[in-house]
Amino acid sequence: MKESTPRTEPIGQNLIKLVSNFCFSVFVFSVLIFTVIAITYQPPDPWLESAPALTKLFTETENATFKIDGSILKTGEDLVAVPPGSVPAVESTEIVTEAVIENSEETITNSTPKPASDCEDLTVVNCSDPRVLIAVEKFNLKWFKSIVFMEYQTPVNGSKPNECDVAWRFRNRKEKSWRKYRDFRRFEIGIGVNCSYKVAHATGWHSGLNARRARSRFNGTRSGGNAKIAPAVRDPEINDTIQTLGSESNFRKGKYLYYSRGGDYCKGMNHYIWSFMCGLGEAMYLNRTFVMDLSICLSGAYTSSGKDEEGKDFRFYFDFKHLKEAASIVEEAEFLGDWKKWDRSHKRKVPVRKVVTHKVAPMQLKKDKSTIIWRQFDSPEPENYWYRVCEGQAAKYIQRPWHAIWKSKRLMNIVTEISGRMDWDFDAVHVVRGEKAQNTELWPNLDSDTSPDALLAKLRGMIQPWRHLYIATNEPFYGYFDKLRSQYKVHLLDDYKELWGNTSDWYYETRLLNNGRPVELDGFMRAAVDTEVLYRAKTQVETFYNLTKDCKDGINTC
Repeated sequence: MKESTPRTEPIGQNLIKLVSNFCFSVFVFSVLIFTVIAITYQPPDPWLESAPALTKLFTETENATFKIDGSILKTGEDLVAVPPGSVPAVESTEIVTEAVIENSEETITNSTPKPASDCEDLTVVNCSDPRVLIAVEKFNLKWFKSIVFMEYQTPVNGSKPNECDVAWRFRNRKEKSWRKYRDFRRFEIGIGVNCSYKVAHATGWHSGLNARRARSRFNGTRSGGNAKIAPAVRDPEINDTIQTLGSESNFRKGKYLYYSRGGDYCKGMNHYIWSFMCGLGEAMYLNRTFVMDLSICLSGAYTSSGKDEEGKDFRFYFDFKHLKEAASIVEEAEFLGDWKKWDRSHKRKVPVRKVVTHKVAPMQLKKDKSTIIWRQFDSPEPENYWYRVCEGQAAKYIQRPWHAIWKSKRLMNIVTEISGRMDWDFDAVHVVRGEKAQNTELWPNLDSDTSPDALLAKLRGMIQPWRHLYIATNEPFYGYFDKLRSQYKVHLLDDYKELWGNTSDWYYETRLLNNGRPVELDGFMRAAVDTEVLYRAKTQVETFYNLTKDCKDGINTC
């Protein structure tokens, strides 16, 4: 009987088995780790976490969840690119103006120079002479580089024989909306070479009173009540009128999306507008008219009393005319009145689809043929927030129409007035203090880094002495920045109180919207004006990027 010889396996097969066993072990170990993490991990609460900058937040569409941000609200004119079709039209105006000036100069240069004493026809300045306007245009293009001049009015006589008052419309290069503003100045006209006109001297912002529009008296209208208010200059670009739905047939032909009031009411303005944009975005997705409530509850964070204040008008803060042009909307009170009237006028009820949970996605309502889709938000917070409609899968379909929201033209007129009084040639510093400066746990250095001495030391290396310096701040004590006046021409928002005082156009117009009751320039309005003036400065100094090493959202969040 033969002995069996031991069978040896090839080394290659053993190596393959060893590698296979190792890979399988790694796989099992990875699955085990992933399972443990999935079970134990709890995501952070977004309501306790600070947010990234609003610009990033508002331009990210893949995550619809609202995040708190304490900075000023950015709207469509800040975030949306300039419409490409608009640029050539405006720029061509300036190019044509420059071409006219260059051609006139070429004519002058090519001819034999004449002394001013030989210009008998120019001994008395004729303000309607086209050469006067050419001289003014040339002067403006040289001195005001930050604005685009859109159109001029024919110059009129000033207070002296050699003075002319000229009005024009313009826009700021740093503002991405194409709204127009108005200025009128007084120019002293002299005589240049070849009997041409030249500007010898120009006075400041809004000094050419003879070129100012005539003041007109407001009448009570549907746009704001029945109060008769003293004369003021009405901005023709502001249109706050509320459109009516018209006949019953028009009402029944329409398709509407109606959001009842939810938990977003009386929250911060950033929260409110984030939710409002969700509702408006869903209406656009469903191709429906959005029913909007013009009444806003202003959070106590922005009020002088520190308490929430109801009854604020949407039109105080945002451009209603632009919203009407950019989206299909109807005012809630008008809509509910017509709905009630037409629902009772016939036996045929208006078809309504009630949706009682945000979990019914917009995609499920796309083919609904009801005249009204009525979303109701009766659940406890945070389930009753409007923006919850745009979360999850809906975030891939609903695009928030940020281009539809611009800041109020009335507030922007104040911004323009302040910038114009500094002749568009100023620097600005944003000094954040308030509650953050008092919270030394999150911002240990902020208070000392924004003290008057520290500010003066920092700004000396950034801004030249005796420049116009605008300080955008939430510091309540007006005299806090007095030490900076030794080096700069300091400007604060409260230096311009007359722009919203009881003799201002802003006062008259907002009072008209408020049924004859005066309107306070509240904390949100102040922050909006401050921020927009800051944007127009030649040099901009920020608190959390230039003045202090503290993080914007607190320790360890940089």
